Amino acid sequence: MNFSEVFKLSSLLCKFSPDGKYLASCVQYRLVVRDASTLQILQLYTCLDQVQHMEWSADSLFILCAMYKRGLVQVWSLEQPEWHCKIDEGSAGLVASCWSPDGRHILNTTEFHPCVSEKPLELWETRVMVPQAGTGPSSEAGISRALLPTLHPCTLHRGHLSHRKGDRVLVEFKLRAAGRLSPGSCSPESSPTPHPGPVHPKPGQALPVLRITVWSLCTKSVSYIKYPKACPQGITFTRDGRYMALAERRDCKDYVSIFVCSDWQLLRHFDTDTQDLAGLEWAPNSCVLAAWDACLEYKMLLYSLDGRLLSVYCAYEWSLGIKSVAWSPSSQFLAVGSYDGKVRLLNHVTWKMITEFGHPAAIHSPKTVVYKETEKTPLLALGHLPFPPSRAGTRPLTTAESRYEVASVPITLQTLKPATDRANPRMGVGMMAFSADSYFLATRNDNVPNAVWVWDIQKLRLFVVLEQLSPVRSFQWDPQQPRLAICTGGGKVYLWSPAGCVSVQVPGEGDFPVLSLCWHPSGDSLALLSKDHFCLCFLETKEGIGAAVGQWDGHA
Repeated sequence: MNFSEVFKLSSLLCKFSPDGKYLASCVQYRLVVRDASTLQILQLYTCLDQVQHMEWSADSLFILCAMYKRGLVQVWSLEQPEWHCKIDEGSAGLVASCWSPDGRHILNTTEFHPCVSEKPLELWETRVMVPQAGTGPSSEAGISRALLPTLHPCTLHRGHLSHRKGDRVLVEFKLRAAGRLSPGSCSPESSPTPHPGPVHPKPGQALPVLRITVWSLCTKSVSYIKYPKACPQGITFTRDGRYMALAERRDCKDYVSIFVCSDWQLLRHFDTDTQDLAGLEWAPNSCVLAAWDACLEYKMLLYSLDGRLLSVYCAYEWSLGIKSVAWSPSSQFLAVGSYDGKVRLLNHVTWKMITEFGHPAAIHSPKTVVYKETEKTPLLALGHLPFPPSRAGTRPLTTAESRYEVASVPITLQTLKPATDRANPRMGVGMMAFSADSYFLATRNDNVPNAVWVWDIQKLRLFVVLEQLSPVRSFQWDPQQPRLAICTGGGKVYLWSPAGCVSVQVPGEGDFPVLSLCWHPSGDSLALLSKDHFCLCFLETKEGIGAAVGQWDGHA
């Protein structure tokens, strides 16, 4: 295991490209693109403000940088560095931005503050600047409203879409309100909204809060989706990139709309029997959509692609319900984590529960291996004490060494008593993930924060428990093999595989608290992220782990 040098970073924004060739990181308003193998800088881009969100396109050709405070999105090209795109949402507050699966459309979620509508919007200024023979680098030519059928002036407030490639073309669209802000009417030809008719708000009527704008980088067209619901997992795409499911809220009722991503046409629109829809998630095979209610009611609903309700699952009533959801990569299992500290596994044939995994504080089974992290500070002789004392911010010479020891069962894990009088109590299964081969499921129970539980899906039993000295902040599976990386906010990274587990100190000067981590698509390296820096950890090839997995399969 080798480590790279430490590089600067802001807001934990560091991601590998989907093809694994590049590594992008943000340092305030700068976007740095490196070669993933050599870490040499390939491109350096300057954004208009500090970047708060960064995302690669699916084909690894473009990078999206969102600046929510200014309502800006900038797109950069790796093949043509001189080309860039800027989207300005203006007074509409930008709250989220993401790529469509084709990498040629951008979905911006904007938030309008409720206000009173009395007058509609009118076209303020529309200019296109193109080079002409015998003139300067550009000249201005006005465009009438008839030439802009795809731009919906009645639903866009001070929106800008700018494409620039040298001096060739610059297109800008600007709108202003003739009175106070109003969405006006909505044309079905230019908007994928499920409502076929126009919407005319009455004077004094409150306006919708959220709206999704779909910007096309190829045709420069703009489409709108109304009534998206403000929930953490309100948008989900199928793995093949053909369909998008969107959670909606209107008239105090939850709905789901399914769109075709190629032309953004509405495919299905149906209501859901939920009190407060909390999230959506497609199965990896793109055949089933999971929708679940908020924590006040335990309800999991499963829909087919055509909107048919396949099954409804409810484990209990009158208590806090679902907290986390995860599909297995094979689409055979749906894991549902709950506030009662259990994971319930649903099968893909009958959608019934086949087993439930509890997270008790005491472990008694002799078949479960418990790895306990222990720490030992090396002793220094009297003649080797550091003098003068080390400066603040540098790592002390007596850095504690940690390692795993196999604990004897029965053993009692450290628990945290949740504050029941506060919102969002730290209890229940708040984090879980399947391994790439669907053999293992890793979970964390929030009121046992120092432990990671690894479940054997083939035998449907607890396989390994890793108890850390500090609360687990994040864990992530190797995308190619059953190898789990864990970080706890300290200067170490932890790896587990069927061959065993290891604790590794991140080398370098000063403290390097690992707050998050990110695997390379090939699984050969791991990006370790701290608050202001990041480094790469290069791992061994998978021959050794493959042999260990073979031994585990033989033993099973």
